[in-house]
Amino acid sequence: MVRIQDLPRKNFLMPGNAACPGCPETMGLRYVGMALGENAVLVIPASCSSVIQGIYPRSGIGMPILNIVFAAAAAAASGLKAALEIRGLKDAQVVAWAGDGGTGDIGFQALSGAAERNEDIIYICVDNEAYMNTGIQRSSLTPYGAWTTTTWTGKKEHKKDVPLTLIAHRVPYVATASVGFPTDFIDKLRKASKIRGFKYIHLHAPCPVGWRFDPAKTAEVAKLAVQTGLWILYEYENGKFRISPLSRPYRDKSKRKPLVEYIRLQGRFRHLKKSDIAVLEKYVDEMWEFYTKLEEIYK
Repeated sequence: MVRIQDLPRKNFLMPGNAACPGCPETMGLRYVGMALGENAVLVIPASCSSVIQGIYPRSGIGMPILNIVFAAAAAAASGLKAALEIRGLKDAQVVAWAGDGGTGDIGFQALSGAAERNEDIIYICVDNEAYMNTGIQRSSLTPYGAWTTTTWTGKKEHKKDVPLTLIAHRVPYVATASVGFPTDFIDKLRKASKIRGFKYIHLHAPCPVGWRFDPAKTAEVAKLAVQTGLWILYEYENGKFRISPLSRPYRDKSKRKPLVEYIRLQGRFRHLKKSDIAVLEKYVDEMWEFYTKLEEIYK
């Protein structure tokens, strides 16, 4: 695993950008810069990051950026990678950086198409579990029970499993990550950069504004998602599946922190009843049972 002291000191995220306090996207973008350095080229559809970068000709992000419409991040990234290769820039790492709405909903057709064609790009879903930039509306990746401005009594469906869908596309590399564990994310980015073909990383990114928690607690909330077992860190690489070392201890249910520790920090879950929390606890147990079996099958 990479050590923090060995990472480059160059700051690819400029101070004074337009991000909200405690924004997980600025954390994630900083880690992308640390992992890929000067080789990173971003493709950003409509999202919070479209605002964070600022207004041309200035930019709060120190990487080349192509802004594109909501539905087309993966398609634009595919074309950009081909164009750069024609120019002889084969070391360029084209990174589609899209939110959960732009990945699991509006942009899914382009994502699935790029995966089916095995395009040589890295696609990162920055999952803050709602359409935050347009007013905290529900997405298909919003979890069960969560308040949004369009699910004000709580969402009734569980979160769509986009990484599992990408595994079904049989792409070379799929991983989950968290802004609370930067070295794990950076390791996975660097591994992805060395693999030819389509790479997908699903980054869990707690949003203080939409989730209604203290902006100083972004990393704490992110870590709790993993420590309670609700967010499982794993990798699928060339047909082999493994739960990441940081999540591996939580296969043992007794080692997980109580899910209520994660829930009580977030105002979006303030209305939940004990029966709702029980639904989420059952969901966590079922996920672990499923992914443990998947690891046994795809050793």
